[in-house]
Order: sequence, then structure tokens, then C-alpha cells
Amino acid sequence: MGKLVVLTLLGVSLALIGERLLVFRERINATRELEPVELQNCYLVEGLENGSEDIDILPSGLAFISNGLKYQGMPDLAPDASGKIYLMDLNEQNPRAEALKISDGFDEKFFNPHGISTFIDKDHTVYLYVVNHPHMKSTVEIFKFEEEQLSLIHLKTIKHELLTSVNDIVVLGPEKFYATRDHYFTNYFLSLLEMILDLRWTQVLFYSPKEVKVVAKGFSSANGITVSLDHKYIYVADVLAKNIHLMEKHDNWDLTQLKVIPLGTLVDNLTVDPDTGDILAGCHPNAMKLLNYKPEDPPGSEILRIQNVLSDKPRVSTIYANNGSVLQGTSVASVYHGKILIGTVFHKALYCVL
Repeated sequence: MGKLVVLTLLGVSLALIGERLLVFRERINATRELEPVELQNCYLVEGLENGSEDIDILPSGLAFISNGLKYQGMPDLAPDASGKIYLMDLNEQNPRAEALKISDGFDEKFFNPHGISTFIDKDHTVYLYVVNHPHMKSTVEIFKFEEEQLSLIHLKTIKHELLTSVNDIVVLGPEKFYATRDHYFTNYFLSLLEMILDLRWTQVLFYSPKEVKVVAKGFSSANGITVSLDHKYIYVADVLAKNIHLMEKHDNWDLTQLKVIPLGTLVDNLTVDPDTGDILAGCHPNAMKLLNYKPEDPPGSEILRIQNVLSDKPRVSTIYANNGSVLQGTSVASVYHGKILIGTVFHKALYCVL
């Protein structure tokens, strides 16, 4: 009788796991093939061959680019290279990327930059906040940008028990930012199980020197985050749920969800068009090709534009779609005065004049 019970429980468990794996394959679009949408007047950016995971463009047209991300489960085409922050001036006729020098005293050997966000103080000083994963942990590094020297002065490292598995941040004041946690567990096996079971335990946090708190939860995997032009709303990408959450920001920094925009593709980083307020989303059309990387069948790239974000019927259109022949694993797209810069998790970066 005991053996029968054990066999029954084993059979039920295997059936449940099988069912969850099938659902997981569907959630990550494992069988999706991409219809191409190409852009003209484009070129691959020299020097950005191993990732451009996040991009933040200043109102002046200077673009900061995080490079060299090493992340569990993601391809890594340059395992021995440390991370860097690059700068491009999009006002130039043919912009090129240049690595920024980092001040002495900061350990560049273990620099592993992920999401980034800029903040311009009242005195016009530019600060760059960087999600960093030294030794696969999570910190937020604060740098001051020195434009004449093309350098970053490291000011501070932020650590907190809630700031684990941090993916992206958006800075709204001196040492005040929202951050997304894309996994609850830090152990790779447990985080993979978390995704397969769709536990929805990931969160958005608010950080300040006086207070750190959870302000939104229930995401399958909270990923990119940004703010509307008027700073009234926060936009959060849930990559595994394939949607964007629109949240109202309150004076006490709490967030209230207003709506969810379904997209049908796995949404990574978000930016806002400074001219229109539209959301641009870097997306993974088929995440199975990203998780099970094969150079002969690479992951594709997809960029969406979401217009009329706050209306009852936002308009979603595809700006760019490629099967991986040019660009693999897009994570972000950012625009500046008729130009677009498209970044990837581990591959190259594409610059186009629209």
C-alpha cells in the first residue's frame, strides 16, 4: 500500500511539473517566429560588441550605455571582460561610443552594470546611478559625470537587504529612486523554479536614505522601470507576464496601479520619448532562444512604441523587428530628436536615423 501511495504521489508530481513546463514554454513564446520590420539609415555601433543592456539619454543628447552585463542564465560572449559605461553624443553626425574612465578607488574588475538612470541636480550636475552585480550580488552605485574629462567619479555604494536581484532603477531625486526586483530568490535553481511556477513574488521598491519600502508587488518578473514626462506616473515592465503596468505616484512615494497594457511579447527595459511621451519597449520575441542560446538560431529583437498610454485604448506599433541576423536579444530602445539607439543584453547596439 505504501509503495502505491509513493508511486501515485510521484506520478501526480511529474504530471504537475510537466504541465507547468508546457505553460512556461507558452509564456516565453517558445515557438514564436518573428515577422521582420527593418529600419533604414542604420549602423552597428563600433565597440559595443558585448552588450548595451540599458541606455539613458540626457536632454542634451548625451547617451549613457551600460555594457558587459553578466547575468545568470543569459549568454555571455565576452566572459573575461569587465563591465563598462559608454557615452555617445547623438548630436554628432556619426556618433561613436567611448568608454568613460572611472575614478580611482572603485573596483572596476567586478563592475557588472545592469539598469541605469540619470539625475540632474539643481546646479546642473549630472549623476549616474547604476545597478551593479559584483559577485552576482546587487548594489546601486552613484557616480558624478565629468563631461570635460569624460569620466565618472564614484561617490557611493548603496546596499540594503531589500535590494536583492535588482534589475532596473529610475531616479527621481538625490538618492531617491524606484527599483525593480526581477526574482525573489537569489539562488539560480530556485529562481528558475520561481519562473516556471509563476509565483509572482517580485516587487518594486522605493529607496531613500530615510526609508526603504515595497511599493508594488505581484509581478511575475518586474523588469524595466521608467517615469512619465510629468513625473506623475511610473511604468513597470513585467517581462514574463508580457505586459506593462501603469502606476500612479503619490506624495509619500507609494504607487497605485491604474491599468495594465498587454503586449504579447516579453518586455525588458522601458524609455519615454521626450517629444511625445510615448513608451518605447525593448522586447524579447522568443525568450527560449535567449535561455537556450544557439549561434545558428539566435534570439531575435523587437522594439515597440506605445502611444496614448493613459487612454482606454493605447496604440501599440512595431518600430523594429529582426530575427537575430543583425541584432540579438534587444533589451532597450531610446530616441532623441529623430534618432534611435537600440541596445541588447549581450550582443551589439544599433543606431538609426528615423
